[in-house]
Amino acid sequence: MADTTEFELVSPERLVASEQVAMVIVPGAEGDFGVLPMHSPMISTIRPGVISIYTNDTTNVSSKIFVAGGFAEVVGDRCTVLAEEAVKVSDLDANAAKDRLSAAEGAMSSASSDGEKNAAVRELAIANAMVAAAA
Repeated sequence: MADTTEFELVSPERLVASEQVAMVIVPGAEGDFGVLPMHSPMISTIRPGVISIYTNDTTNVSSKIFVAGGFAEVVGDRCTVLAEEAVKVSDLDANAAKDRLSAAEGAMSSASSDGEKNAAVRELAIANAMVAAAA
């Protein structure tokens, strides 16, 4: 039995992470889920939040990456996340996140069509999650 899982995180701009991990915790649309070696196959949408990566064991987080949403696929000993946007939590700027939240709140209050409201709700969720991750 393998004691690690291959983890890849890809954003539209680049390959953000590709490594062997003991465990990864992903913010799934229906709740957070952990992926360990020999995990059952699954596909899930992910919500804005933080992916926690455990490289050497399942008790100490090695790194955290903020994602704005996307999809996760688990097959065998491999977890692949396709993220709309991905930034290491250590690289997040709290002030920029707050500015993004203010802009999203402004877009929400000025949205007039259903399409504008839906886009504003989505951006507001991302901005709120980013502010929480940067705190």
